[in-house]
Amino acid sequence: MLEMLTSVNSALNGFVWGPVMLALLVGTGIYLTCRTGWIQVRRFGYIMKSTVGSLFRKSEKDHGSNLSPFQAVTTALAGTVGTGNIAGVTGAIFVGGPGAVFWMWVSAFFGMCTKYAEIALSIQYRETDEGGAHRGGPMYYIEKGLGRGWKPLAVLFALFGGFASFGIGNISQSSEIAGAMNGLFGIDPLVTGILLAVIVGVVIIGGVKRIGQVASYLVPFMASFYILAGIAVILLRITQVPAALASIVTSAFSFEAVGGGVFGYAIMAAMKQGFARGVFSNEAGLGSAPMAHAASSTDEPAEQAMWGVFEVFVDTIVICTITSLTVLLSGLPLGEAALDSYTSNGAAAVAAFNTILPGTIGGVVIQISLLFFALSTILGWSYYGEQCWGYLTHDSKMVKALFKAVFALVCLVGATGSGKLMWDIADTLNGMMAIPNLVGLLALSGVVARITRNYFKER
Repeated sequence: MLEMLTSVNSALNGFVWGPVMLALLVGTGIYLTCRTGWIQVRRFGYIMKSTVGSLFRKSEKDHGSNLSPFQAVTTALAGTVGTGNIAGVTGAIFVGGPGAVFWMWVSAFFGMCTKYAEIALSIQYRETDEGGAHRGGPMYYIEKGLGRGWKPLAVLFALFGGFASFGIGNISQSSEIAGAMNGLFGIDPLVTGILLAVIVGVVIIGGVKRIGQVASYLVPFMASFYILAGIAVILLRITQVPAALASIVTSAFSFEAVGGGVFGYAIMAAMKQGFARGVFSNEAGLGSAPMAHAASSTDEPAEQAMWGVFEVFVDTIVICTITSLTVLLSGLPLGEAALDSYTSNGAAAVAAFNTILPGTIGGVVIQISLLFFALSTILGWSYYGEQCWGYLTHDSKMVKALFKAVFALVCLVGATGSGKLMWDIADTLNGMMAIPNLVGLLALSGVVARITRNYFKER
């Protein structure tokens, strides 16, 4: 039975993260880019001014039961910026070569508009409960935007997201945290699991407000730490950066296989790895982040949606690029065989940093980064899972309380290294979330275009 389940999941995973779905994800981004008039290009300066620039303007607004726009984006980034930004990107380069980075940039460029559309629709069609708290996401804009007849699609999304929150959002992240704590301080994984379960439980029991407050401090710190460490690594080999950038572009269109692979397979491998890791990292099109943004106190859909462009930019163009350049500047041999010589993708990233930084400083940087990246992902995904199960049970308080308790305890499963099959199944469910979400985005693209047009027309 277990073997059959593993086999079925493997086949589904091959489709979900295969060429057809990746083409659909990127294709949706291209279509939405055209419908919104290339907003991520024509309005990029305005978007940066309205997002990053707004952080320097004091706001006296009371956000009540909801999040401030900044807390909403840090909560979304908490779920988005994770181990995929380090381990995932490293693996993509080893398998797909430097060219994978170019296609990762391409997916991010169009993904900016996909996430913009997701957030705009989540604000447009969100609901507000009796206490004034907002809730929304793909399940709400599919049902309310397309009509009750589309509710089965909304239910599918919520089911996929609800189950995926335990695997991608918890088990795999808890495992990384346990590994980092053991490597840094020699702490037993079981002890780490218990501590993690307590910490996560204390935070998520306070609801989205507490998650938003923790994320607003945790995310800027962890992002700044990794970005500054990465910049320091790059500066140590700054003279080699032009050659590394050139290899990214030329390898993206090269027929020369990486690591002695089959001739002519190189371009396809680079595209697949770049698109897959890009989407997996920034989650544009998966429909997860809009659930956090829907809790924002902002009333204007386009205004909050601009944070989605910023989110993808920071996650992929900044953080993933830093990882990519570090791996390329390290001079480590690439190829699947070379990657197999390491115990994990994360170990390969450690080797890359250690090659450039003196002693074992690189390993410490990676382990600390993985620790915080994974913790933030757990907190972000706890809210996504809560929203999905809440939608399926008509916002049952008992179900939400039960979910929080189980979610915290699942940290023990991940930390002690069990549950690999559940991890793999959750990875598949994570990708399957994209199918109903992309249908909703394409069907409601006219609404996104109208929201965008009206917003900038008034300005």
